[in-house]
Amino acid sequence: MTDARAMHAITPDTTGTVDVVLDYARRRALWEDVPLDEPKTPDELAAVASGSITDEGIGAQRAIDLFEHVLAPACITTDHPGYLSFIPSAPTKAALSFDLVVSASSIYGGSWLEGSGAVFAENEVLHWLASEFGLPAGAGGVFVQGGTIGNLSALVAARHDARRAREASDEPLPSRWAVVCSSGAHSSIASAAAVMDVDVLTAETDAEGRLRGDAVRAVLAERGQDVFAVVATGGTTNLGIVDDIASVGEAARAHGIWFHVDGAYGLAAMLVERTRPLFRGVELADSLVVDPHKWLFAPFDACALIYREPAKARAAHTQKAEYLDHLTDKPDWNPSDLAVQLTRRSRGLPLWFSLATHGTAHYRAAIDAGIVLAADIADEIRRRPEVSLVHEPQLSVVVFRREGWALADYQAWSDRLLAEQHAFVVPSSHNGEPVLRFAIISPMTTIELLRDILDSLV
Repeated sequence: MTDARAMHAITPDTTGTVDVVLDYARRRALWEDVPLDEPKTPDELAAVASGSITDEGIGAQRAIDLFEHVLAPACITTDHPGYLSFIPSAPTKAALSFDLVVSASSIYGGSWLEGSGAVFAENEVLHWLASEFGLPAGAGGVFVQGGTIGNLSALVAARHDARRAREASDEPLPSRWAVVCSSGAHSSIASAAAVMDVDVLTAETDAEGRLRGDAVRAVLAERGQDVFAVVATGGTTNLGIVDDIASVGEAARAHGIWFHVDGAYGLAAMLVERTRPLFRGVELADSLVVDPHKWLFAPFDACALIYREPAKARAAHTQKAEYLDHLTDKPDWNPSDLAVQLTRRSRGLPLWFSLATHGTAHYRAAIDAGIVLAADIADEIRRRPEVSLVHEPQLSVVVFRREGWALADYQAWSDRLLAEQHAFVVPSSHNGEPVLRFAIISPMTTIELLRDILDSLV
């Protein structure tokens, strides 16, 4: 079969297929009342969705109908204003629609040679973020899949840099490398450590749950010779707590150790004047991450990974192969040289388009609205005798308890709330106690909705 006939066999009705997909995408993107939906069991889906992969194909229209009416309703909608569990997503319409353009453009975003225009646009965003976070002019980075890959890539660069420094000074390498973080650090830090086969040294937090420099110094006094990185968290996932970043960074610097800030969820709040002081010390970071698919209103999946000195990341991550020599032998800005990836989608472009479209002032206002709403619903919780705050909110996560309830009560209530298509709020835990939490991201989430949810706890 010729190449032309083979392509025709795969796409016999290109125009019709594209029209079907774009029609659904347009309708879905413009829905005003997005359904919350809910998961189905494997047996339920098998009964109605099996058999879609056949020798001859079922056609674009039947496939999109299957997705729209069967598969999509079996997925909880993360940009629904009532999605308040985990960390929601609330992409702008500009970012959502441009995500289609990124796919349609068939851009390879791993090298400057193949995607210079896309890489330039992504770098515009990264340089803006680096400037907002107080990093020097030479700072830069790459958009990766998510905070887990971002944290892993940063820690790989940190260890590589520590190893090179030890070898250059003829200092012995430790028998086990280690990273220091708090008990509130994201699970991806422990996951990265497991992948890298290094130890995690947990530093004590203060009464507010914040990691401070004195606790880090205590750990370094015992095993500082083994430590290649110290990690501070700019907004923990469960409670939204911001570590004392400045003192942690100063402790790391005093020992000549790489300082990483995991701001996947919360660091976006540094763009808001009222919460910016919480993040004092971010400017000390050797690397940091913030996830645009969380509080910067981009679609899944995008994490901005930024290095103070990108050259150190290139030394750790640039892949060597004969077929890559044409790329790696040049001084070009190749995103694939900055993280544990080679092939990459230009996942920063939807954020670039949305920022270019709306302007940064609108982003600051939207983030600020979430912070204000969290404070407002916390005040509401204080007024209600049946509920109480577990922790004073710093950002947009509000953690509270229903007095007298056990985990089974929380779970039954959560299941009922989702079955009624009212909201998605799952139980969490803190210090062994079952609790509830509102993770507020979407500008469409209202105080009235949150009050209604509290009403259902009576």
